[in-house]
Amino acid sequence: MTQAPAIPPLPWLAPGDDFPPPAQAWGPHAPLPGLLAAGGELTAASLGRAYRQGTFPWFSPGDPILWWCPNPRMVLDPAQFRLHRSLRKTLSHFRRDAACEIRFDSAFERVMRHCAATPRPGQSGTWIVPDIVAAYTELHRQGQAHSVETWIDGELVGGLYLVNIGQALFGESMFAHRTDASKIALAALVAFARTHGLGFIDCQQNTRHLASMGAAEISRAAFLARVAATTGQPGPDWKFQPVYWQQLLGAS
Repeated sequence: MTQAPAIPPLPWLAPGDDFPPPAQAWGPHAPLPGLLAAGGELTAASLGRAYRQGTFPWFSPGDPILWWCPNPRMVLDPAQFRLHRSLRKTLSHFRRDAACEIRFDSAFERVMRHCAATPRPGQSGTWIVPDIVAAYTELHRQGQAHSVETWIDGELVGGLYLVNIGQALFGESMFAHRTDASKIALAALVAFARTHGLGFIDCQQNTRHLASMGAAEISRAAFLARVAATTGQPGPDWKFQPVYWQQLLGAS
């Protein structure tokens, strides 16, 4: 009988420690595939180091900080974004309605807290614990985390937040208080990415929803190569212009 590969011990980090190489993340036979390390600290500096090597934190309340670098990796190429007919119709209406607008970074912490109140599919609670909110909010103050917000009649009705280092976009979480409000925010991010020549949006893990919109899995090695090639490049100017919708809807 063939034995399963031995599971290496999980590294436990002290504050300030470097992260292990991503290739050392637990493999498919481990209890938690993609888990790279535990412990360390949640600060803007540690998040910056983590994302530059394709690693992100994800853990439940009461757990230690857990750091992940899964293989394969779910990635959305903006050029491959699938604009389904129903969403195209919604965006066309949104684009023409003076009461509807996309804003960047006007309510970053509110977006995070709304995302925290919207558990991921299959989860009963949230991984966006107060320490996560504090660390990403500080990263936002440093210009490396952003919110894409859907506003209707002066009300924040949906959105998402992400990390941006150089030309690399790392999606985190989204929420919607009205139908399609989070999809509108994602479409706005895609239009922005196309306008600025940004080649990928990290989606972390495979979901049916993301796959339906054009995201696909790539190997960790291919993903890390993209990260290495883009994080050192000049980043975009985080302002949304209505003309960006032409990237999805044309000039009509």
